[in-house]
Amino acid sequence: MKTRTIALTIAICFAVTLCFASPQMGTWKLNEGKSKFPPKSSKNTTVVYETVGDNVKVTVDGVDSDGKPVHNEWTGKFDGKDYPLTGDPSADTRAYKKVADNKLELTNKKGGKVTARGTIVVSADGKTRTVTVSATDAAGKKVQYTAVYDKE
Repeated sequence: MKTRTIALTIAICFAVTLCFASPQMGTWKLNEGKSKFPPKSSKNTTVVYETVGDNVKVTVDGVDSDGKPVHNEWTGKFDGKDYPLTGDPSADTRAYKKVADNKLELTNKKGGKVTARGTIVVSADGKTRTVTVSATDAAGKKVQYTAVYDKE
């Protein structure tokens, strides 16, 4: 009986690990030298993906266009559904959709209207993460940027 219980516990732990064994997980630091931002744009300097229960939590810290600190958080699944986003004045929900083992699509919305779309790709070696986003800024102007992150 003990052996069966131990084997079942190990199997469950392994299954849970496989579900969340995404190359996105971990702490990512912005590599400004490899990134391309429009002038006077905000920058997410640190992004952390972590498992919380059966969800993923994404915590973002950075600076706005004036250099003041910004922070936002999202908790949900990589299933393409909208989940609440806190701390981001340009969006109140975010959806992540897994399209490949190393690639996610993201959509930010404010009041149900799309404010940003993008892709997040982790390199084959798992050391670099590239985020490409098309968004509408506060003035209604279309902006695009590419942010490159190194895994800590």
